[in-house]
Amino acid sequence: MVTVDDVRSWAIRLPRTTEALVYDRVKFRVGRIVYAALSRDETIMGFGYPKDERDALVAGEPEKFLPPLPSDERFNWVRVRLAALDVPEMRELVLDAWLMCVPKKIAAIHPPLHAP
Repeated sequence: MVTVDDVRSWAIRLPRTTEALVYDRVKFRVGRIVYAALSRDETIMGFGYPKDERDALVAGEPEKFLPPLPSDERFNWVRVRLAALDVPEMRELVLDAWLMCVPKKIAAIHPPLHAP
């Protein structure tokens, strides 16, 4: 099972990432763009994910993935139950979400992030 500390220790390593506490929710962002956020009870993580692919992700593993809240449907966003994840999978999801919002030149100069 993945914990908030697991998410934090990985996300904070990603260049240009800052952590913020907004309405009792931990959020990780690049600039003003949030790419991962934890629920208040720290059991669910929302993360950046392409809108056109999220229905397939949720349908493929509904016990693990959840659609975004109605207020987040317009964004590239999906949610996951932390208890259903292992650390390598969490790292992959967070890294992919980070790659969606960081400038491409920054992502290109950090290839070691793709290594386990």
